[in-house]
Amino acid sequence: MMRTPSLYSQDDPISEALRPPSTETEAERIARLSAEADAKRVSDKIDEDLREERERLRRKKGDVKLLLLGQAESGKSTLQKQFQLMYRPNSLDEERISWKTVIYFNVVHSLKHILNTLEAWDDVLEEDDDSVSITDERARAAGIAGQPSPSTSLYSGSEVNGSPSSVDASASSVNHSHPWSKDSGANQIAALRRKLSPLISTDAQLADRLSGGIAVSGSGRGSVYVRSGWQARTIENAIGRLSGKRTNPEKKDRVSISAEIPSVQDVLILDVARMLALFESDVKELWNHPTVKGMIAKRRLKLDEWSEFFLKHIARVAAPDYIPSTDDILHARIQTMGVAEHIFDVTIHGKSVTWHLYDVGGARGQRHSWVPYFDDANAIIFVAPVSAFDQYLEEDPRVNRIDDSLQLFTQICSNALLKNVHLVLFLNKTDLLKSKLDKGLGVRKYITSFGDRNNDYETVLNYFRAHFLQVHRRNNENRRVLYTHFTSVVDTKATQRIIGNVRDSIFRGYLQSAALV
Repeated sequence: MMRTPSLYSQDDPISEALRPPSTETEAERIARLSAEADAKRVSDKIDEDLREERERLRRKKGDVKLLLLGQAESGKSTLQKQFQLMYRPNSLDEERISWKTVIYFNVVHSLKHILNTLEAWDDVLEEDDDSVSITDERARAAGIAGQPSPSTSLYSGSEVNGSPSSVDASASSVNHSHPWSKDSGANQIAALRRKLSPLISTDAQLADRLSGGIAVSGSGRGSVYVRSGWQARTIENAIGRLSGKRTNPEKKDRVSISAEIPSVQDVLILDVARMLALFESDVKELWNHPTVKGMIAKRRLKLDEWSEFFLKHIARVAAPDYIPSTDDILHARIQTMGVAEHIFDVTIHGKSVTWHLYDVGGARGQRHSWVPYFDDANAIIFVAPVSAFDQYLEEDPRVNRIDDSLQLFTQICSNALLKNVHLVLFLNKTDLLKSKLDKGLGVRKYITSFGDRNNDYETVLNYFRAHFLQVHRRNNENRRVLYTHFTSVVDTKATQRIIGNVRDSIFRGYLQSAALV
């Protein structure tokens, strides 16, 4: 009698143990075999994932790890965008539509700040009394920063004058004469405030849309905090709201932000776009109002560069068919929460190397998150905004931002984990520094150790550079070279030329450390 061949090998004890009972029906056998096949597919997939992860880690050992460090609003994220433009230009095009939300928020938040500041001064510019100052109580009521307190500078023997009205006479000697009275000017502003109130009321909604529920950064002029991948979530959430489905931000096969869905926008963004088009002339009137211009000249109203950029270009931003330009994206302001990794393949001298660029949150409360990235860093670009000599930390109005940059740079230079890391210093926002000096803003009013030096661009720039170099010399036991560049990272042509130089110097260090030269 011929025996039916068994599905299980008698030489395999596991197969023998798994032998089904003789009572197994045909349907049960088919179900069991299907389940076993599914289990094998899962097992094979896990094995493949493990192989890919091992290969990725093997390759990553030869990658370049570059950290962008510096205080908040120093220009790190703008520099990251320049790297993206240079090495992954298509990715910026894929994100372009998502930046519309950021730019709308920048415009609305700037208008809110202007109107709050005007309200704190009763919508009137006291032309004849530069000694008048806003009280902290009124500032808090208006939701704006009050007077910063004097602080001790890192500069030897210096003090910082924190008075917002402490500027050179030339900066405030503006002819504010106009054909209407103070009362009529105040009435005009009050009317504009009423007209623009529907637009201003979208500020919190736009902030929440971008942050995904993360708290807005304080009550100052800042932006919202966003985590890595916010661009994709912005589009996904819009799709979800339009389709009535909730999206999963953790889903691996994330919806691509591509040219296939350029028109995907949610109701909020469409409403803001309509209101901007409707109120464009009112926004222009507020921005060009003599009281606003006078407040800016007298330093009672302080606006960041991104605020002025978008308000000056409001006609283009308010256009019904508006799509953010690359220049718009470079100027758009949004704060990074945590650490965002950006990966680029960089080719030089015929060799392609993967670069991992880490853009970190620069606010004081986030700097602890930098340390885990120090261990195997190949290079650091430290970004210091030299135009910030008249500004103070939003987290601590007693601290001058130049002082904070110097203290932070001291910590980086003296850190034992970073003693052999390739170090590059970007003295950034030189264009804004020149603009402030050309308007007559005196450095010595904020940094008294500047003394009687000439208040011209070259003198001031070299003065700041000398102090950063001094910090490096005092904390450089290994005789590391410091590469210094004067930058304005919103200038694409100049910045990409500098990035090319930085790339070459980092690559030489990479080859030396890899014993390839």
